[in-house]
Amino acid sequence: MARRIERVDLFPARLPYARKMTWASSSESAADFMVLRLVTNDGAIGCSEGVVKLAWTGATPRMLAVAFEDIFTPLLIGLDPDDEKALERIVKVRENNLAKAMIDVAVWDMRASIAQTPLWKMWGGRRRVDLSWCVTRQPPLDMAREAENAIANHGFRALKVKGGQGVDIDIAALREIRRAVGDILIYVDCNRAYAVADAPDYVSRIADEGVALAEDPCALEPGRAFGDLKAKCRLPLLVDGDCRDLADARIFLESGATAFNLKLQKARGFTENREIAAAAHAVGASADVGLFGESSLGSLAALQLAAALPSAALPAEVSGFLQFQDEYVREPLCIKDGAIELPETAGFSDFIDWAKLERLRPG
Repeated sequence: MARRIERVDLFPARLPYARKMTWASSSESAADFMVLRLVTNDGAIGCSEGVVKLAWTGATPRMLAVAFEDIFTPLLIGLDPDDEKALERIVKVRENNLAKAMIDVAVWDMRASIAQTPLWKMWGGRRRVDLSWCVTRQPPLDMAREAENAIANHGFRALKVKGGQGVDIDIAALREIRRAVGDILIYVDCNRAYAVADAPDYVSRIADEGVALAEDPCALEPGRAFGDLKAKCRLPLLVDGDCRDLADARIFLESGATAFNLKLQKARGFTENREIAAAAHAVGASADVGLFGESSLGSLAALQLAAALPSAALPAEVSGFLQFQDEYVREPLCIKDGAIELPETAGFSDFIDWAKLERLRPG
């Protein structure tokens, strides 16, 4: 019997944070998610998670549901999950990057389930993955306290510090954090908060505070502009927000980029992110897995990619699930000594608490 996808299910959920979170583009007390489940005629299942933030992905839960109803479900029904040519029809749909990324991850998860081999092992990766903790925007003393607690409770050996609150506040936060945690790897992500003309001086200021890398200190334009900026900065530039696909990555690499942050829902799921990582590795650059506000489910997916990266320079950033009061998994991921041991079992479906997922549906 030929294997075909016969059901496409979507499950919206809202997870409350333990405290209000302030991102570069928004503040929120809870986060919206969409879980995708693909089921074949012989019972194979593939799952994925979508982080639904309008400012990050250009979609709301309703927009995403309509995109599946009108576009993607009709394309998926009857499709062989191993038929790459059939899957190309989905790739060619314009826009809708979040939906396409979710489908790519779910299809790969289905393949792992069928093979009864986790993706990290299928791709020749390692089971143990080191993690960093992301210290989000708050008053400097609060940021230092959070960093200290994260290290004490989970053993992190690297911190990503969110900048962009103004140069003086950013510097004060770095000094308080360093005073609290001592000699530990710290890098700063400004989410493009500062002007291009001001970026070299900003990077120099944070370099004086012992920072190792600067992620998106300003808008990063691939091409000659990036090369010129890179030459003026004292620290390596970690490229994130302005690199959204393989085409962007290739231009950045030609411009001298040496480090990228990969996110499953920024580029097209596992497939395109692995292509970006391979392109970076081919010229001696690194690619790391960045934070995208994932729950334990999304983090487990992202860690499959992190475990198999050919040249990661930084620990994976996907530890943000610790910020949630509640989740829709049977048991949240466990971080010990700053790392996660990935499960030997394949497939995400058994990791999900489906009854709890229904209870966490937005009212």
